[in-house]
Amino acid sequence: MAAKKGNVKHRVIGFIFLLLALVLTVILVTSHLSPALLHPSGEVGRKQYNLLVFGTLLSLIVVIPVFVMTIYIVTKYRVGNKKAKYSPNWGNNRQIEALWWGVPILLIGILSVVTWNSSHTLDPYRPLVSSKKSLHIQVVALDWKWLFIYPDQDIASVNYAQLPVDTPIDFEITADAPMNSFWIPKLGGQIYAMPGMSTHLYLNADKLGEFEGSSSNISGEGFAGMRFTAHSGSETDFKSWVAKAKKSPMLMQADYDTLAKPSQNNPVTTYSMVENNLYDSIVMKYMGGNSSMSMPGMTQ
Repeated sequence: MAAKKGNVKHRVIGFIFLLLALVLTVILVTSHLSPALLHPSGEVGRKQYNLLVFGTLLSLIVVIPVFVMTIYIVTKYRVGNKKAKYSPNWGNNRQIEALWWGVPILLIGILSVVTWNSSHTLDPYRPLVSSKKSLHIQVVALDWKWLFIYPDQDIASVNYAQLPVDTPIDFEITADAPMNSFWIPKLGGQIYAMPGMSTHLYLNADKLGEFEGSSSNISGEGFAGMRFTAHSGSETDFKSWVAKAKKSPMLMQADYDTLAKPSQNNPVTTYSMVENNLYDSIVMKYMGGNSSMSMPGMTQ
């Protein structure tokens, strides 16, 4: 009997230590690695962060009592506790039934309302409200690199996007490679880049700095190195970068065809005088039409 008591006691203590170790691990990893998702630097990223925190806190209403009750039940109704009252007939207890059905229903009801509102508020196609005109950037996912085309400035860059701070950015996204996913964790997102389709994602950066972007969809051998930098600077910084990019080599169709070939660890490169309707022709090449044609709503 003493051996059984010792075994139960050791199990309870082991469970408690395991729980504490998991909590401590989460705290250490979160504080040391500083995940980008927990440090948003844009309107969309901040709203997504608030939604993540709200959902986590709401779930803890169920999670914490479950762990507490587990420890309590294991401790109280252990084999060696002769003082515990044996009460097996709880099948028709209306108070308990109301509790474990009522609380989840209430939480699901709250989550459904929040999900409905946030789905509309965080619609990636929804322009951000701002006194500044949005900057249009066309994004093409390639093997294994990102091409950013600035149609209004007639420049382009590989694995680098210069953004003016506090300015809405209209990312228009497609792929000339297997399906991918465009993601800048600190600014918000992600959204899929698909051949033959053109999607939109509105983001902004309300802080100066560099934000790491990547692909969040496995797309082949060079997927791990498919990263880019989004740099948020002043309006003056943006104009200076554009002026510098205009002195770079041109990006004509032949140059693009070479760029589109699979390659890994691609350096940052800038181009000037982008081929007319290059983005539209990339989309159209997968639609069985003439690459010189355009679709309604596409940039001309």
